[in-house]
Amino acid sequence: MSAMFRSLASRDYRVWFIGALVSNIGAWMQATAQNWVVLTELTDTDALAVGITMALQFAPQLVLVPITGLIADRFDRRKILMVTQSALMVLGLALGLLLVFGHAELWHLYGFALLLGLVNAVDMPARQTFVADLVSSSNMSNAVALNSASFNAARMIGPAVAGFLIVLVGSGWVFIINAATFIGVLGALVMLRSSSLRRMPRAPRSRGQFVAGFRYVAGRPDLVIVFVIVFLIGAFGMNFPIFSSTMAVEFGRGAGEYGLLSSILAIGSLTGALLAARRDRARMRIIILASAFFGGAVLVAAVMPTYWTFAASTILIGFGAVTILTTANGYVQTTTEPELRGRVMALYMAILSGGTPIGAPVVGAVADNWGPRWGLGVAAVAAGVAALIGLGWLVVARGMRLARHPQARWRPTVRFADAPTAAIAVVPTRPVRIVREKGFAAGAVGAPAPAERRESRDELVPSVPNERLVPADFSEEVALTSPIPLPRGSHAEARDTGGTRPDRRPLPRTSCTPATD
Repeated sequence: MSAMFRSLASRDYRVWFIGALVSNIGAWMQATAQNWVVLTELTDTDALAVGITMALQFAPQLVLVPITGLIADRFDRRKILMVTQSALMVLGLALGLLLVFGHAELWHLYGFALLLGLVNAVDMPARQTFVADLVSSSNMSNAVALNSASFNAARMIGPAVAGFLIVLVGSGWVFIINAATFIGVLGALVMLRSSSLRRMPRAPRSRGQFVAGFRYVAGRPDLVIVFVIVFLIGAFGMNFPIFSSTMAVEFGRGAGEYGLLSSILAIGSLTGALLAARRDRARMRIIILASAFFGGAVLVAAVMPTYWTFAASTILIGFGAVTILTTANGYVQTTTEPELRGRVMALYMAILSGGTPIGAPVVGAVADNWGPRWGLGVAAVAAGVAALIGLGWLVVARGMRLARHPQARWRPTVRFADAPTAAIAVVPTRPVRIVREKGFAAGAVGAPAPAERRESRDELVPSVPNERLVPADFSEEVALTSPIPLPRGSHAEARDTGGTRPDRRPLPRTSCTPATD
């Protein structure tokens, strides 16, 4: 299996991937129908009402972050998902019936959005970290990227199908069909083999567990920068329902063309997710570069003169957005301690989605008063500020600078004053004392027995699970300049034995060469 899809070698992850894909298609159908109902059926193209709906839907993730993260760390994530996915199915069915029978009002949509946000506040940290129970640590970044690919493949299909069904049978049936798609993810959860699921360390029942995630992130400056970038992009740049619906109205288009915009955007999103899956690990520099790219893409989309040129530009928007989010998600998960991963991811999702109650009303109000193109301008400015913050941190905190490449005269290269940021999980070790026993030969009187030697060795060397053993991340500068010292006793030993070791094997005569990455 290719490196891009290596996580699919796991049977349990394949089952989860298929079930989640079916459910994601239904979720995108429902999201498209929800915003269209608010914009055109219950209001007279009121973008502010759409912003309020989004704010109600995402606010609980911001308010409940200490509780929902601890739930994901302390309880069985599979059981959590069974409960939350069942609740989401019931909510979709209830609102669909209200719309089909013609009893839905705007306050019903507001209440539905709030309940949906409450359930998602518990569901999202558990769903994001559940991937750690399905694959090894070395494949976690790849599995996160494939989850994003599934999500964005559903974005290609779901909105287009929703736009077609709204015209064909009405918006209420879209919610009912979405409720049926939850059978796929619930069936996948039932089919997973409990014996093969990896058991992550659970949060202890002690004081301070609610704020442990906050303390951990506060002690990691790299995570703080990632969270700031994600907040700015999520709050002001990821309001795609507002952008797509208002621009569709701007060009005089209907529900079908509105749904098509989301599907075209997903082409770029899927491409970005698959390229992220090819990378061996998530890097901070990719997040910063993608933020700058996203800002430029949104600015280009804001000046597009026709519907089809605007639709084409959304491919670039989707590519930049998903590259940011997939890389940031993988970076946070792979560099966080397993027993804190649920709380840190809850904080991450709260900052990403919880920023919407701040940004969505602002962007909606700007689109109402000055037009949707100015709303896109707000997103471009936010992305530019995010990229500058990340670049400033690399320069000030890590001493980033441009230098001439040692082998190519006209080729610039990037140098850092300190060690690389934690782009991979680091296995903590402790110093050990090595004891060499002299004067004992194998089988001699007084020599330790083989079992005793094994026991002593096991006590000195800390045990590390195989899945946590990952290659170190060296910068090019360190690799080209790090000397490799030889043991001092090897030359004297060679003189005593005539150029050979006591075991009669010749000594190596090759000189040290610079290490390469």
